[in-house]
Amino acid sequence: MTELISLAMFLGITTLVYFHVGFANIKKSYGMWFEDGYWVNYNVVEAAAWIAKAAVILPGLIWQKEIWQLHVVTLITSALLIWVSERKLLPTMVAFNTLWIGLSSVVIVRNLV
Repeated sequence: MTELISLAMFLGITTLVYFHVGFANIKKSYGMWFEDGYWVNYNVVEAAAWIAKAAVILPGLIWQKEIWQLHVVTLITSALLIWVSERKLLPTMVAFNTLWIGLSSVVIVRNLV
């Protein structure tokens, strides 16, 4: 039952936001992944960072399991993301990845010491 409620909530909120932004704009945004020149160093690091963070978060949310070794990857990708972010040096992105470096450091040390 909770899965159905969660799915309905996800679909409802996403549809509402996509409708407000415009489905054509959303499609154009996703289409950027397939354009020549999109996959430059920053965007590659950003994609790797998001995939690594999802790999840490999703098992915890879905199965209540922590794969702590993945924090090594998130530590590296978060640091790299700040380093290569000269084009998108937004304070929220810097703060979020700085926080994630701290989080990953705590998890790694907790499991190794």
